[in-house]
Amino acid sequence: MPVPNEQMAAAARKAKRFKKEGKAKGAGTPVGWTRASQLERKQDLSKDTVKRMYSFFSRHEVDKKGKNFGDNENPSNGYVMWLAWGGDAGFAWSKRLVEKWKKEEKG
Repeated sequence: MPVPNEQMAAAARKAKRFKKEGKAKGAGTPVGWTRASQLERKQDLSKDTVKRMYSFFSRHEVDKKGKNFGDNENPSNGYVMWLAWGGDAGFAWSKRLVEKWKKEEKG
């Protein structure tokens, strides 16, 4: 089972800190916040979860163009949840694994 790296854990911690500071009002779903906790703990993730992560990032990459993405004082909900799912490191990691698995399935 794949294990999240420290950059992903740090991104998740940052998202949770935003939430604790009240900077994430209305951001995310219970699934997204559960993912942040899993990443923060560097919990082993199932293949299915990694695929869901890649799907999330692929759908939400457009959020990077939104107002306040990357703003640490007034972060957009998109930025908060991008971090909750592991940030850029999580996107790269999940993409690499999904592509590897696709190649293995093709034989």
